[in-house]
Amino acid sequence: MLSKRAKYGLKALLALSRQHRRGPVAIAELAQSEQVPRKFLEQILVELRNQGIVQSQRGPGGGYLLRQAPEEVTVARVVRLFDGPLAPVPCASLHFYQSCTDCGDERSCGVRLVMKEVRDSSARILEGTTLADLVAKVDRERAATRRSRTGERARRRRGRSS
Repeated sequence: MLSKRAKYGLKALLALSRQHRRGPVAIAELAQSEQVPRKFLEQILVELRNQGIVQSQRGPGGGYLLRQAPEEVTVARVVRLFDGPLAPVPCASLHFYQSCTDCGDERSCGVRLVMKEVRDSSARILEGTTLADLVAKVDRERAATRRSRTGERARRRRGRSS
């Protein structure tokens, strides 16, 4: 399961992606728009800054901005930063592998085999999705929702006038 740190980190990064090349975003503004507790968001942004994903600017008009282009930051990178391995068990992890002490034959262990499939599917999706991709997906979904609502209202109006 995705931790709150990872979820809030992704939410903040998506908001910063929308503002990319427009200047810094104040932490108070980010906390309010993304509905994230400010102190918790400060800790998350410090971690993202330490990893070179965001940078901060002090002073009036200061705040946080992406250090890398949204096309360069994958969701997998952010999830691993906050939550560690994508694999549900250590023996199925590529980046954080640890052998199982309770498994007689790791190579043929059914749990490990299925968890490798879970890891591979998750990694394919998360490694293949950048912040820019995610912003585009959100925009498409919002546009579809608006079209659906508009069509629904028009159908109701036509129904009343009949």
